[in-house]
This record gives sequence, structure tokens and C-alpha cells, in this order.
Amino acid sequence: MTAASVIDLLDLDRADTEALLAGWGLKPFHGRNLFKWIHKHGVDDFDAMTDLSRALRERLAQETRIGIPRMVAEQPSADGTVKWVLELADGQRVETVHIPEDKRRTLCVSSQVGCALDCRFCATARQGFNRNLTTAEIIGQVWFASRRLGPMPTNVVMMGMGEPLANFDAVVKAMGMMQDDFGYMLAKQRVTLSTSGVVPNIHRLAQVSDVSLAVSLHAPDNALRDQLVPINRKYPLEELIPACRAYLRGDRRRRITWEYVMLDGVNDSDRHAKSLIRLLEGTPSKVNLIPFNPFPGSGFGTSPPERVEAFRLRLLRSGLVTTTRKTRGDEIAAACGQLVGRVQDRSRRTLPVSLQQH
Repeated sequence: MTAASVIDLLDLDRADTEALLAGWGLKPFHGRNLFKWIHKHGVDDFDAMTDLSRALRERLAQETRIGIPRMVAEQPSADGTVKWVLELADGQRVETVHIPEDKRRTLCVSSQVGCALDCRFCATARQGFNRNLTTAEIIGQVWFASRRLGPMPTNVVMMGMGEPLANFDAVVKAMGMMQDDFGYMLAKQRVTLSTSGVVPNIHRLAQVSDVSLAVSLHAPDNALRDQLVPINRKYPLEELIPACRAYLRGDRRRRITWEYVMLDGVNDSDRHAKSLIRLLEGTPSKVNLIPFNPFPGSGFGTSPPERVEAFRLRLLRSGLVTTTRKTRGDEIAAACGQLVGRVQDRSRRTLPVSLQQH
């Protein structure tokens, strides 16, 4: 059997695993047990799966594998954040971050090697883009972290390297595995997908998933967002905001989280706050203000703390739930917008010039 024909079991959700073993003439519960061993118990040694028959374990060892990414670096931060650099089978590398806080254990997971969306303030975008991750490579990050840490994460955010909705099928399948009761048992509100605004796939997501939705907004009008988040030129705010409202399906208990990186002198004035209030009127929202995490050559500065606080209070007075994200892991380049991995860029784009002050 060639390496290419060996089945990576991390690519299979529970239904796929049951179907695989059904094709081998076995009952569905054997597939459920196998899925549970891998994902709920974190076992990658077939011999340790003691309620599977010896014949099945031998066949699994011959025809399948559990393709866990290889850790090449582990960087702990003073605040408890840990960043792992994980190498994939083809030598590409992605980064996964664990952020502990009180009783929460949040895992930030990558969906692509690099990112093609070219957001001006993001270090990942500066690395270019190589390819989408497979379902196995996405869920493999969760498997690795759960095994490395001991307890499973309480929350997973698809906010690592890449645009999750540009890798729709693999991401949706992996998120389903995260929620599976025989897998990682995460409730829908504890899995969050963050998008820069791929509007058609927000509509698609609403048809197949009910995970929490976060949107990288960063500007209250099209003119500025066109520069900061170039995908806005294709899917402007007039399309993005209604798509997000529709995603909530009228459920008043749910909100869209709007991520807003605070860039000194660019998007942080009172005028911008007023425009943001008008933009989000009528949309159940939570605004997450994110102090910019500098990186070499970004061309941006971080809004002063007093400016961030004034912006936050302006939004709060309007009735918008607003928080300022505590920067975590910035000294190990694990904070928002800092993940870079190792990317062999295939996008052939030129690097952006610094944005003019707006």
C-alpha cells in the first residue's frame, strides 16, 4: 500500500468513520468507538484501543493513520499563553495558540497556510498564501493541544492563520467534529468562526452550522474599510451587515461579535465611533476593541489607552456592548494579527504600502 492510499482518520468525521468500517463489514458502533478513541480520549495508538478487535486494530494499522502535526516549537508567555509552531506533512508550518483565563481554555486555530486577503495591519497577510488546510490539519491542532495540555479546550476560535470561509468545507467539517459528543463536546456558542466578510459563505454557513460568528470589521465606512480590509471592495458593508443579521436567524439571544483593531489616527476618532454606532444600529452586536499589536514594517501605531477607552465609552453610551480585548501573548508574537508560521507564498502579490493617515 502506498503512502498516498493510506487513509488519515483525522479527515473523517463520525459519519465518515462509521461508513469506513461499514465498508469493512462492521457495525456502526465500531466506527463510533474508533472516533471516540481518537478524539474524546486522544489516543493515536491502535493497540491501545482495547474494545476494538485485534483483527480490526491490525487492519487500521495497515490501511490508516492518525496524522498529528509535528511540533517544532513551543513558546510560553508570562501570562500563560502558549504558542505552538506545527509542521505539516509537506513542510509548511502553521501556528496554534492556547489562551488560558480563569476557567476558560481558549484555543486559536489556523485554517490556511498564510492568508490571501491582504489586510493591511495583519502580519499573517504579509507572509502571503500557500494553501488551505485539510480537515485533518485543522482538527489535528485541536487534537494536539488537548493531548499536550491534558484537558480539552473549553472554547475554540477559528481566528488563527487564514480566512476560514475561504476554506469552507474543511472548516465546517472540522467544527462539526469539535461539537460532536463523541469528540470534543463543544457547545455551539463555544466555537467561533472569524471572517473578514466573505458574504456568500456567511449565507452558506447559516445553512449548515450554528457556531458563533465574529467579523473583522475594523472600519465603520466603505472608504476606510476598502483600504484596511480589501475584501470589502468585493463585499461592501451594504452586503456584509445584512448577511450577518440574517445569520442570527432572529434569535435575540445571539449576537455578532465585531472585531475592531484600534489604529492610532486611522480609525479611532470620535467621528469613527459615531459612524460605527450608526452602522450597527439594529444589529444584535458585541464590539471587541483590539489594541493593535505592532510588527516590523506595519506602518501603523497603537491607539493610546485613553483613546481606546474614550472610544469604548462612546459605544457603551449608545447601548452597544463593548469590551477591550486584553492583549495576550504579544511578547511571543501570539497576539491577534501576529501569527506568521512559515509560508511559501504562491499568491505572487506585491506587499502593500503603508496606509495613509485617514
